[in-house]
Amino acid sequence: MKDASAFISFLVFFPLLGSPWIAASLDDPQYDHTAYTKCKEEPEKPLYNGGILEPHQLPQSASSSPALLLHNLTTSTKYSFSSWVKIQSSDSDSALVTASLRTDNEAYNCIGTVAAKRGCWSFLKGGFTLDWPSYSSTLSFQSSDGRDIAIVIASASLQPFTDQQWRRNQQDMINKVRKRAVTIHVSDNNGDRLQGVEINVKQVSKDFPFGSAIAKTILGNVVYQNWFVERFNAAVFENELKWYATEPHPGQINYTIADEMLEFVRVNRIITRGHNIFWEDPKYTPEWVRNLAGPQLESAVSARIQSLMSRYREEFIHWDVSNEMLHFDFYERRLGPNATLRFFQMAHESDPLATLFMNEFNVVETCSDANSTVDNYISTLRGLRRGGVSMDGVGLEGHFKEPNLPLMRAILDKLGTLKLPMWLTEVDISSTLGDEAQAIHLEEVLREGFSHPSVNGIMLWTALHPNGCYEMCLTDANFRNLPAGDVVDNLLGEWRTKEVDGKTDEHGSYSFEGFLGEYEVTIKRGDQTANSTFALCQGVETRHVTILL
Repeated sequence: MKDASAFISFLVFFPLLGSPWIAASLDDPQYDHTAYTKCKEEPEKPLYNGGILEPHQLPQSASSSPALLLHNLTTSTKYSFSSWVKIQSSDSDSALVTASLRTDNEAYNCIGTVAAKRGCWSFLKGGFTLDWPSYSSTLSFQSSDGRDIAIVIASASLQPFTDQQWRRNQQDMINKVRKRAVTIHVSDNNGDRLQGVEINVKQVSKDFPFGSAIAKTILGNVVYQNWFVERFNAAVFENELKWYATEPHPGQINYTIADEMLEFVRVNRIITRGHNIFWEDPKYTPEWVRNLAGPQLESAVSARIQSLMSRYREEFIHWDVSNEMLHFDFYERRLGPNATLRFFQMAHESDPLATLFMNEFNVVETCSDANSTVDNYISTLRGLRRGGVSMDGVGLEGHFKEPNLPLMRAILDKLGTLKLPMWLTEVDISSTLGDEAQAIHLEEVLREGFSHPSVNGIMLWTALHPNGCYEMCLTDANFRNLPAGDVVDNLLGEWRTKEVDGKTDEHGSYSFEGFLGEYEVTIKRGDQTANSTFALCQGVETRHVTILL
């Protein structure tokens, strides 16, 4: 064991409460979405000016486990943490560095990671919440593979948010990115504005895609179909497009079920994701494909893409091209390291207008999985882009147990720097927690996703089967809401503009703020009426609509 005094020399003591300066910094702080994904010669300034940390007290020398000692951490608080990190090693150019936290009662093995490099600074962003208050806690940095690598940190920051402050920040962001101000002007045929005209405005569709997986169980089930259409504007087929479902035996291709499901979504004007072309996990690769290699496998995968993509060209808005490629590598081992790149290229040639996605688990759910850290995701995606992949997207499955919301937001921040379409693609909460806890955590995850400016859509993984759902159902078999279903219904109502009734003012105008989407307007004065429609798209300026009466 190393000398305890050597370890303690890297501890930095921060009194977290009681300072007037600290009290002022906690006056409803605004969350900072700033993140960096490229290594820099010098670290940037700390976020929040260090928050409740004192930047000048950071350890100045390298250690295999530099640490900060934190006092008086509380529950009902969300802590956003960040730091710049580099390594000093003669035998390694890079290392995955993990930030962990040990409190009086618990150990949090990962509150953030970064792929740190030698000779430049990399940005780690993460966070945590506590189940129990802690008088004394240690936040430390280690190489994730246990190597004894010298680590240096700089510009560290720890910013606490009360639950109320966190929720207010979410609502502020929703108002900025999911809503927009509208002014409706009413004029006569001479162009004169009309005062006192009655106005009724109804939102008829939503701009933000919010949906769920469906399975073949929805076919012929009118009650299920009506329940789905009343709620969702997006869908994804749970298993029915996967290779093992469409071609269980070589050459015996059958798209009948997928075609029937596609007809259902078409009729109801529901946008649909294509899931998936290939799955890197050999367990979910058709058995006959697992027995192929070399030219035979090349021929099979080419035929799979040609068959699937030619049949459904321009039908699906997305395709998950090579599912879970950070965890599994069946095709790379058989066809070489550029196999996935070729899959993306062939898929793009077959359907140029579809957005091609990576789709992966344990990216936002945790940072303890070394295969799917945020930096590994970014590095893999950048490699695909360098190889010529276009119109790529960030797919985050979101199979949560107990979500770490500050960590989730920090990871979304880093992925958001890529400026690519980003979706939560398979959201659910572990069934091990029970119905009530599932509902609580589901609401947390959905609010986090909907309020994040870089998230473009959310899909639930709640396809209903006779024996239940994959992990989480919204209803029972008779479509009576479970607690998670109540959460979804309440949020769908909250994230929709209520019907608006009013009258034009002395300037012949009426203003309101609405969620993005399509609207119908009816205006009335005496026995005169007029109807109109308008679209409310994202923008910072007030949307002006003129209607003649």
